[in-house]
Amino acid sequence: MQLHDKNFIPYLSEADVLAAVQKVADAVAADYQNETPIFVGVLNGSFMFVADFLKAYPHPCEVSFVKMSSYQGLTSTGIVETLLDVSEDIEGKSVIILEDIVDTGRTLKELIHMFSDINIKEFKIATLFYKSEIYTGEYTIDYFGMKIPDKFIVGYGLDYKELGRNLRAVYQLNQPHMINLVLFGKPGAGKGTQAEFLKEKYNLKHISTGDLFRYNMSNDTELGKLAKSYIDRGDLVPDEVTIKMLQDDVEKNPDASGFIFDGFPRTTAQAEALDAFLSTKNMKINATIALEANDEVLIQRLLERGKVSGRTDDQDEDKIRNRFKEYNQKTAPLKDFYEAQGKFHSVNGIGAIDEITQRLAKVIEEL
Repeated sequence: MQLHDKNFIPYLSEADVLAAVQKVADAVAADYQNETPIFVGVLNGSFMFVADFLKAYPHPCEVSFVKMSSYQGLTSTGIVETLLDVSEDIEGKSVIILEDIVDTGRTLKELIHMFSDINIKEFKIATLFYKSEIYTGEYTIDYFGMKIPDKFIVGYGLDYKELGRNLRAVYQLNQPHMINLVLFGKPGAGKGTQAEFLKEKYNLKHISTGDLFRYNMSNDTELGKLAKSYIDRGDLVPDEVTIKMLQDDVEKNPDASGFIFDGFPRTTAQAEALDAFLSTKNMKINATIALEANDEVLIQRLLERGKVSGRTDDQDEDKIRNRFKEYNQKTAPLKDFYEAQGKFHSVNGIGAIDEITQRLAKVIEEL
């Protein structure tokens, strides 16, 4: 189910929710058989809970509402606003707050401050859902329907940007697993084209080492200067310089659902260095995918590309074959490295672009 830009999946059924409501109502009823408490619902989220709670509550009672908010989208702002204050006719009465959900406890703290200047008989807190693992408040939660982990949920009064409140069941945010890919392929195999489709489809960041070097050197960054100093001397750029470029690019994209590494690693040592770097970020390579294609088909593809691009290395068949030979020599040990980890996948790179994309997507979605 989609609400705005987010997808949600089932978490609690309507029957589960109503059973939790009944649990709270029974517990409160056992404590207030001989007096008439006033229940204070916290809007907007608690309106369904309050309605069903009152249906389940068997004794006389009064009802009032306050309106407060600390959420904006998926996250709490940390600033609680009072939008509707409690009525003044509650002095001398037992007050039970009815919350839809208690997480950090910021709203509760403001609520209790609101009642601190009123001479009430007793003050208790009841909530349908209780995120006990992140609750940092100093006040006791007297009644709760169920404890839940720190998931973002909607339904049964709870919303995402005001949508989802009317759902009878409860749904949780569908957080996709981070997917990090290494994309292999001979020149002309279509890595760049497919990387563009995959990054859009799965919200991945495409990191091409060629692009990284061009960016850093053209913008005269410290890493660009360092890389250029090696290149100008005719030396290979050390792996640690390339890894640092990769690290900087990864850290610039904290919202990405994963990364496509293109052009790196090219050796087993580089693959080990990449694994070591990713482990410091609690990340890993999930799969390496090789776009496989017949050499003769690729040669014709590159020769045609050379007519349009003007690239001299795409216009000479001998140079193309030498590039293929170099690719085979470098990729063979990498294939063994990733096969040992159970992460190497081969995909047919011949066919219509969308057909190849579907083959790649099948591998990714099976992860």
